Amino acid sequence: MTDIARPVPAARGAWATEARATLSLAWPMIITQMAQMALGVTDVVFMGWLGPEAVAAGALAVNLNLVFLIFCIGLVTATAPMIAIELGRARHSVRDVRRSVRQGFWAAATVSVPVWIILWHGEDILIAFGQDPMLAKQAGSYLRTLQWGILPLLGYIILRNFIGALERPRAAMAVAIAAFFVNAGLVYALMFGAPGLPALGLTGAGIGTSLANLFMFLGLAGIISLDRRFRRYSLFGRLWRPDWVRYREIWRLGLPIALTLTFEVGVFNVAAFMMGIVGADALAAHAIAMQFPSLTFMAMLGFALAATVRVGLAYGRGDLIGVGRAGWTAFAMAMGIALLTALTMILAGRTLVGVFLDLGDPANQTVISLAVTFLVFAGLFQFFDAGQVSASGMLRGLGDTRMPMIYAGVGYWGVGVTLCVLLGFVTGLGGIGIWIGLVAALGAVAIPLTVRWMRRDRLGLTTRPAPDASHL
Repeated sequence: MTDIARPVPAARGAWATEARATLSLAWPMIITQMAQMALGVTDVVFMGWLGPEAVAAGALAVNLNLVFLIFCIGLVTATAPMIAIELGRARHSVRDVRRSVRQGFWAAATVSVPVWIILWHGEDILIAFGQDPMLAKQAGSYLRTLQWGILPLLGYIILRNFIGALERPRAAMAVAIAAFFVNAGLVYALMFGAPGLPALGLTGAGIGTSLANLFMFLGLAGIISLDRRFRRYSLFGRLWRPDWVRYREIWRLGLPIALTLTFEVGVFNVAAFMMGIVGADALAAHAIAMQFPSLTFMAMLGFALAATVRVGLAYGRGDLIGVGRAGWTAFAMAMGIALLTALTMILAGRTLVGVFLDLGDPANQTVISLAVTFLVFAGLFQFFDAGQVSASGMLRGLGDTRMPMIYAGVGYWGVGVTLCVLLGFVTGLGGIGIWIGLVAALGAVAIPLTVRWMRRDRLGLTTRPAPDASHL
């Protein structure tokens, strides 16, 4: 009887150990994501000091830049599961980890060049989409300096994936926090003109942000080169040497991730455009309500990034029980965050809206009422948002990216955009109908992703050989 009872506390101990490892990995990633997000928020605040026209032009540039940036980030995200699986297969692997990082740099450079060419013509693109020529001109000037920050940011993300796979993410967090202050100082100095510098306006903001991205890359590269735990990988040696099989593997895994992220960001951009059609009050309320799920998503994303690493390590070493334990632990933690944030948005919506608007001003009452209503729907979709992002991270740890991309395309655009149009405009529900469409979109992605994870063994996702030197 005693022998039979022993596995129970052992199993509980394994889950507790996994929870500690996941939390230790996730919280620095969460802070890193929030620090990176804060860079953009700082720029918008400074643009507000220039006036509403600068804010409008800056928003046009940032949104156009974001579409391409998200795609590029998705592509190099493939390095995270590749490195984690390799380290799971051979904990002290050096050469193959270095090659994955190197080819990540190659892929980043490859995708950056056409993106630079496109964004250089941002003014023409915005005019073609019917934007005001004066705003398009300012936005185009901003883009021509902002765009150069894409490549160093991708380099930073690749290095962040590397130290994350080694389960030592705090260096990336420290660099991101430092970059926040560097960005604020540079953007302010170049926008408004520090002593000895001209006031460059939006052009200066682009230069400052690009330099801050370069700071992040060089800062993390410096730490990796000096820290004895990282420098043995010699990541920056022989960067010119190709590894075409591994390079193709990054594109095979990364292109579906890139499209998945683009589909997701795209549906929210379309929803904002639809809100503008509904009316100015609906658009303002939507913009306020979206601030909170955008922030809470960073916490959920941190657990998703941790899931990719923990699942990849278990998959690489052939530990199928560990794969399930790693995935479900991150999933449960993300759902815990969703529960807390959902209750806050639903029960304290008016208080949250008061952060942005004077609750006592009669002129604000329509926007306040709409924003509080939208926050109820934002609270409801917290669970679907946590489900889709964590399940995506779990499946990426198995190198499974193609079907999640298909689910995202169908869910976000086939279900989400269709319902936003039908409920928002055909049935006359307006902004509420659009938010119902967003909830349905996230649910249409989260549910099949979670079911796919539950059926991973039956689908053969855990039986494929982990990529190593012989396969790559």
